[in-house]
Amino acid sequence: MEQWLKDDERLDYLLAEDLRIIQSPSVFSFSLDAVLLARFTYVPIKKGKIMDLCTGNGAIPLFLSARTKAEIIGIELQERLADMATRSVEYNQLSEQITIKQGDVKGIAAQIGSEKHDVVTCNPPYFPAHEASERNLKEHLAIARHEIHLTLEEAVVSASELLKQGGKAAFVHRPGRLLDIVTAMRANRLEPKRIRFVYPKEGKEANTLLIEGIKDGKPDLKILPPLYVYGADGQYTEEVKEMLYGKE
Repeated sequence: MEQWLKDDERLDYLLAEDLRIIQSPSVFSFSLDAVLLARFTYVPIKKGKIMDLCTGNGAIPLFLSARTKAEIIGIELQERLADMATRSVEYNQLSEQITIKQGDVKGIAAQIGSEKHDVVTCNPPYFPAHEASERNLKEHLAIARHEIHLTLEEAVVSASELLKQGGKAAFVHRPGRLLDIVTAMRANRLEPKRIRFVYPKEGKEANTLLIEGIKDGKPDLKILPPLYVYGADGQYTEEVKEMLYGKE
């Protein structure tokens, strides 16, 4: 086991997928947002090319690998996180399906190939770089969560450049950025087609936004039923439990 782990890393279970993932409390651990996005996004079952931008420790490629046979590439700017992701892929013996590349999301299409991908997913940094009150002082977490190296619009531009015509892009973000993300998507040939709002529980404001668009799609937006994370009893709702732990 030690050969796979460094420093304060641990090997956590992805129960629904029957996989393991390398995480670190000081460097990076994936959040529920990654689970929500991986479940929300469309994926081709048999073949195709999927690109996950801002892949972090590779959670979304691992989640998606349980739903598709398509080739998956994860792009991560931070070398330490890309290394964690690569080791998780190798540990799960998924190297033939998943490739992790360390590099900048900006301009990635010029390196990997424009308009060649069927699906792009992205869990981008949420907070503007100037929001010091939200900023985590640890560098890895700060870069992952704040628009220090990548803005929302830059993420949308890269997603559009990577996608084939008719390909789908899915993002998870904060509801307060809804108009920003819709504006950026439409400015870059991604027509929003599905939106789902996620609420901590009934009676609370939404705190997460899931949105999927089609490149050069026709305008026709569906607002899906709300997703509640916790029930009145403070426990995960049945839908979220199934996402995390699989069907009983």
